[in-house]
Amino acid sequence: MGTVSPSDTWAYALRLPHDPRAARVARVTVRAVLGGHGRHEVLDSVELLTSELVTNAYRHTRGPCSLRLTALSDGRLRVGVWDSSPHVPSPFAEPPGGHRAAPTPPGDAEGGRGLQLVRACADSWGGWSLGDDVLPRGAGKLLWFEVRG
Repeated sequence: MGTVSPSDTWAYALRLPHDPRAARVARVTVRAVLGGHGRHEVLDSVELLTSELVTNAYRHTRGPCSLRLTALSDGRLRVGVWDSSPHVPSPFAEPPGGHRAAPTPPGDAEGGRGLQLVRACADSWGGWSLGDDVLPRGAGKLLWFEVRG
C-alpha cells in the first residue's frame, strides 16, 4: 500500500460578510491554514497583512469580500482579497518596486497606514480593478501580496 503525501501547492477561499469582525475571522483562518500546513515561519506576517487588506475592504466598501490563500510551487504564499469597490488605492496603483515614496498619513491620523504596511512587509504586491475587460464595470477589485516562506 502506498503513502499519500500532501501537495506543496494548495488554495483556500473564504467569503466574508461586511462585518467589523471579518478581519478577526480572516486572522483565525490564516492561522489555522498556515499552521496546518506547517508554514509557521510566515504565519505572523501573513496574519497581520491579511488583516490589513480585509480591514481595508470593510472600511471602504459596503459589501462582502473574499479571501484567497494560495501556496505556489516555488514556496511563495499569495494572499488576495477581493471587494466590491473598483477603486485601487494609491499605494497599490503603483507597480511594485516603484521609486516614488508613498504619502505618509499625519502622526495623529486614525487610518491610512495599513496598505503602506503591506507594501513594506510583503515581497511583492499589487492590485487591479475587475472592470472593463474582465467583468462588468464596477465588479470590484483585487488587492494581493506574496511572501516567500
